[in-house]
Amino acid sequence: MGKKRTEKIVFENVKILDAGAKGVSVAKAPDGKVIFLPNVVPGDVVDVQTMKKRKAYYEGKAIKIHEFSEHRIDPVCEHFGACGGCKWQNMKYSQQLFYKNQEVYNNLKRIGKIELPEFEPILGSEKQLFYRNKMEFGFSNARWMTYAEIQSGTEFDNKNALGFHIPRMWDKILDIEKCHLQEDPSNEIRNEIKRFANENGLTFFNARATEGLLRTLMIRTASTGEIMVLIQFFENDKNGIELMMNFLAERFPQITSLQYVINQKLNDTLYDQDIILFKGRDYIFEEMEGLHFSINAKSFYQTNSDQAYELYKITREFAGLSGNETVYDLYTGTGTIAQFVSKKAKKVIGVEAVPEAIIDAKANAERNNITNCEFYVGDMKNVFNDEFINQHGQPDVIITDPPRDGMHKDVVEMLLKTNVPRIVYVSCNSATQARDLALMDEKYKVVRVRPVDMFPQTHHVENVVLLEKR
Repeated sequence: MGKKRTEKIVFENVKILDAGAKGVSVAKAPDGKVIFLPNVVPGDVVDVQTMKKRKAYYEGKAIKIHEFSEHRIDPVCEHFGACGGCKWQNMKYSQQLFYKNQEVYNNLKRIGKIELPEFEPILGSEKQLFYRNKMEFGFSNARWMTYAEIQSGTEFDNKNALGFHIPRMWDKILDIEKCHLQEDPSNEIRNEIKRFANENGLTFFNARATEGLLRTLMIRTASTGEIMVLIQFFENDKNGIELMMNFLAERFPQITSLQYVINQKLNDTLYDQDIILFKGRDYIFEEMEGLHFSINAKSFYQTNSDQAYELYKITREFAGLSGNETVYDLYTGTGTIAQFVSKKAKKVIGVEAVPEAIIDAKANAERNNITNCEFYVGDMKNVFNDEFINQHGQPDVIITDPPRDGMHKDVVEMLLKTNVPRIVYVSCNSATQARDLALMDEKYKVVRVRPVDMFPQTHHVENVVLLEKR
């Protein structure tokens, strides 16, 4: 017996009702079940073909559009639809902000079940394109073929690609000509690398056979104009590596930091890899309000530099500092928020689990002549305890900016124990933020909420909440 195929049903004239999680839109089938479908905009009227049927919902795709939503616009990118990146490029920006705000509100209300103040208006991004300071691309010798290419019956000799992974396909890369996420010379650098590799017979990675020279490309740009380029090679082919690196150094003399890695692991994460500096220095500078932050290949830095500045200003404003406060900055990363608020505080204590990040934080503080910041390494749930507070003093304000999973329940319990008057909670995932706020609700009241859009054309949104002791 073969695997039973899902019966595909077509529903006609279905109105798209709402934008759902992860950038997909939501409609209702005639039988009352919810349908999730990509690449449509609330207000569109479409025919839907179901792809999967679940107990409570369908997953489908629009096969015909009868009426266009008033909120629909033409996507600027030629790769829209095939590339899983900017899912909302076909929706007016004002409407994107509306749905992001709505998502934060719904999560805080439904998951948190807490009393909320009136939201302050969501802060949109001045740049809606070319706003990212870091992009990562993959090489593949078996590129993703578009539907039109397959239908054409043409035989393609060269299947090399340098671009993005197709969603849910670990071994397929969509070749990218022009991406609208990172400022020039990002596109030019990527396209020149691809051209040079093809012309010189340098092999592109094959994820299934685990072979090939060129594996991944990372480009970082900074508001200072500095550029970092890092190539991961899979094979240790000295001649091939030198050929490519020398070409880049000559073709793009403006690259500040040119580096590479020979990575023969099964995954392409950098964190446990030795990074080899080929030319320039091994970091670039980012600048914010006169502060300089060095960013190396492994550093975490907010991906939208301009909006990070706006986010930090809101965080500092919510903290309400007068210059006399002891501030704890939990999950401090490379200490950007800590240093950003330091001139309005008596002292700032930053804590972070990643040792390299703390090395960066200390070096940056020294470079910026900041003497009232101290940084400590450790897993938050183990480090942040009574002993830590006895050592560093009772905090007047705590800023917390945890990863997507939110805070560990032990950290939440410790926060409640501190009796700190004010907590500023910055989050990139309002669902886990809502869960944490519910745990704190008995003791802390949410007094201010302001969502911030860091990632135009996508469904992601940051949120800043101010809590005050009841």
